[in-house]
Amino acid sequence: MATLKEKRTCGQRCEDFGRFVWNSENGTFMGRTPEKWVYISLYYVAFYVIMTGLFSLAIWVLMYTISPYKPDYQDRLTSPGVMVWPDTYGEEDVEISYNTSEKASCMEMANILHDFLKPYNDTKQLECNNYNCTKGKYFIQKTFSAPHHTKWACPFTQSMLGPCSGIEDPTFGYNSTMPCVVIKMNRIIDFLPSNNTARPPYVNCTILDGEDSVAKIEYFPDGGIMDPSYFPYYGNLAQPTYVNPLVAVRFSLVGEKEAKIQCRVVSEKISYENIHDPYEGKVVFYLKAVK
Repeated sequence: MATLKEKRTCGQRCEDFGRFVWNSENGTFMGRTPEKWVYISLYYVAFYVIMTGLFSLAIWVLMYTISPYKPDYQDRLTSPGVMVWPDTYGEEDVEISYNTSEKASCMEMANILHDFLKPYNDTKQLECNNYNCTKGKYFIQKTFSAPHHTKWACPFTQSMLGPCSGIEDPTFGYNSTMPCVVIKMNRIIDFLPSNNTARPPYVNCTILDGEDSVAKIEYFPDGGIMDPSYFPYYGNLAQPTYVNPLVAVRFSLVGEKEAKIQCRVVSEKISYENIHDPYEGKVVFYLKAVK
């Protein structure tokens, strides 16, 4: 009959562990002699040195083949998105609602536009983009002829927005029923909006709901045109001083009913019917003035 295994005491367990850590009879430390510990340490050092070297080589090859000026792979989106300012978002959409008799309400909208237009200051633009661009033609640049190995960018000044520039009227019309909004088309590297510069992209706004609330629509610059000289865009590293061309739209509102408005950038190479991206080629917003 097999005898039951004797239960070891705590002291015996500690003694066994101490013998495992250092066995004076065999001269081993945790089961290995000092010589074997040296060999295994050298093996792991060599292994990780080689792995680090291979990883560094792979990163170097990757960075060597990637252009710092243009991404090798771009998003499937072929048409740029369109945004509107003031960008006061409601629960789902942009809702521009203000009270003409309340200064705080008017200045809230005006301050958003002032902050947005700071890079377009006339003096700042003429300092950083002091280049005489040819209007009506694409500004194709094959070399980095601008200072610091960059490319030139055409100036777009705040004053080009006319009555909606905020220079003559700091409230942008929000102290009345003639508010201004600013439309901006997002950037895509090397994107040309049309095959013919004789048909430049332009902004067109339509009233989707509440037509009786809008009596008149005006565009600045004239016709809501985005001049071809601002295209193509070559990237932030190549054109660090580039600013997007803008179009300001002034609405003459009637009554206090909310109007649903769609503003799209019209061009042969800009689509606006993508059901998966509501901002591709167009922007929809709500506008309402309360007296």
